[in-house]
Amino acid sequence: MTDATRSNPLYAVSPLDGRYASRTAPLSPHVSEAALMRARVQVEVEYLLALADLDATPLSFSDDERADLRALYEEFDADDADLVKRLEVEGAEGYTATNHDVKAVEYFIRTETEESVHPWIHFGLTSEDVNNLSHRLMVKGAVEDVLVPELRAMRDELVELAQEYRGVPMLARTHGQPATPTTFGKEVAVYAARLGRTLARVERAADSLAGKLAGASGTYAAHVAAYPDVDWRAFSREFVTLLGLDHTALATQVNPCDDFAALFDAFRGVNNVVIDLDLDMWLYISDRYLGQETVEGETGSSTMPHKVNPIDFENSEGNLSKANSDLTFLADYVTTSRLQRDLSDSTVKRNIGAAFAHCLIGYGKTQKGLGKVVPNEHVMREELDATPAIIGEAVQTILRREGDTQAYERVKKLTRGREVTLEDFYDLFESLDVDDETREELLSLTPATYVGLADELVGDL
Repeated sequence: MTDATRSNPLYAVSPLDGRYASRTAPLSPHVSEAALMRARVQVEVEYLLALADLDATPLSFSDDERADLRALYEEFDADDADLVKRLEVEGAEGYTATNHDVKAVEYFIRTETEESVHPWIHFGLTSEDVNNLSHRLMVKGAVEDVLVPELRAMRDELVELAQEYRGVPMLARTHGQPATPTTFGKEVAVYAARLGRTLARVERAADSLAGKLAGASGTYAAHVAAYPDVDWRAFSREFVTLLGLDHTALATQVNPCDDFAALFDAFRGVNNVVIDLDLDMWLYISDRYLGQETVEGETGSSTMPHKVNPIDFENSEGNLSKANSDLTFLADYVTTSRLQRDLSDSTVKRNIGAAFAHCLIGYGKTQKGLGKVVPNEHVMREELDATPAIIGEAVQTILRREGDTQAYERVKKLTRGREVTLEDFYDLFESLDVDDETREELLSLTPATYVGLADELVGDL
């Protein structure tokens, strides 16, 4: 394979880097290999500056020197990432190949600093101190800057749909059978509310990501050996907190990933809501309750020119189902480690970005689908009018209110297993021993108006 072929997305092994590359691009600054390198540089630089703030160490940096050090990660670019990779796999800048990705970052910082600083880079740390913090910085950025805004936009779109169509009556179905009417807006509002609740879980989980910095076995042994009088627990807590993370006080070499598991589970909750929405939108389109605006020049079917397929909802369903599979695996896997440390989680964590990418594609596709649907009010009204049996619930409830002990059985006899009309109900009403006011109340019932507080419920969003 030539270099040109490797750079061509048509030859990518994964559709995330091929067919869907433009859709997953917003995640690249957060969860790519280069992003991991940048995050490691950030942790190493900030740790170096924190060491310099200790009275015990001889380190000292001027304001300009601090700014120059921070520029190593703030201005980290493709050339820097390439240098880090060369330091790891082939050697560069006078260093032989490290065959170790974190050590390559240490050497990268060495190439940009004075030799007197070199002993303090990665001082007392184990690679997992750097990695666990870096992964959380990456994930936090991806969630807060990319995925959460996408989900908020989806919720806003659902709220807008719910408000616009809050009064459009629609036949409901329970167990697939005609049931008490609702409105299209109210049904959309249910999803907006569910998405809001599950999104809040994601945000809480992202806010609770916790980092560890305690050395090779979580005991601060190297730090204490060098400077026994320093309060290293307080140092670690302050350092991790300044990175925007909660502090994990007790750990082995590995930071327990229960926080990651909670976040991945929260995303699964969001995805389940969106998949449920995709399925319902698909069914409403199938029932012609929803039409779809056509896209100029788009092919719906390769053989049936008339078709406008619900492909956006189908694509979302597939991507979010794949994401959930990955998120379940990740949550289960990263919370275990043999004794104080094994390396099997290293390659697994590199796939967090792939799970997030499938999420991002799914969210975008659902939004695209929502933007194309248009309620077919005529079809909805026709089906309501063709199913008068659904007012039976209202009839028997009103009769119960009036003391009729056989109300349910009376309506059941009229409607169950039979095709009934409103006239059949009118005949029943005329035969009932009720006052004129109650009879008029019954005669005023229609499938299209029997929607309870659906309109008002949308206002609860």
